[in-house]
Amino acid sequence: MTPRQTADTFTLSDAERETLACIVGHMIPASAQAGMPGADDPAIFADIIATIHRDAPMLEQALNMVNDIAGGRLSDLASDEQVARLSTFRARHPELAGVIEALTARCYYRDDRVLAAIGMPLRPPFPQGYEVEQGDYALLDPVRARGRIYRQAD
Repeated sequence: MTPRQTADTFTLSDAERETLACIVGHMIPASAQAGMPGADDPAIFADIIATIHRDAPMLEQALNMVNDIAGGRLSDLASDEQVARLSTFRARHPELAGVIEALTARCYYRDDRVLAAIGMPLRPPFPQGYEVEQGDYALLDPVRARGRIYRQAD
């Protein structure tokens, strides 16, 4: 870990925040027509920043790589150049791009405006839960056949 982070906290520099906002804005752009915010919306972006914790080391590496590929700050480039550089980053470093994608999707799809727009109830999934279609329990037969793989607790 770098000196600017501990196990529980991680802070981004202003330049890194700007780069991350640019990336997530391209990932999920706002749609006025559909009434959907973009992932760079202030509330959603604040949630992304607050949720970084475990992804901090890889996110820091990803942001540095994006800016290296951009030849400086990604946000200083024109939009079409940003898209081209982000495509290059995604092709060269899919595992790092995946970290940003997962972090962004987690935060985007828990925003109340997004949930309302896609017809989901504005509530946590538990304790009420959601109806799940009954599946074919025979698919679990190989798992049952292998026997216990855990120690029985008293």
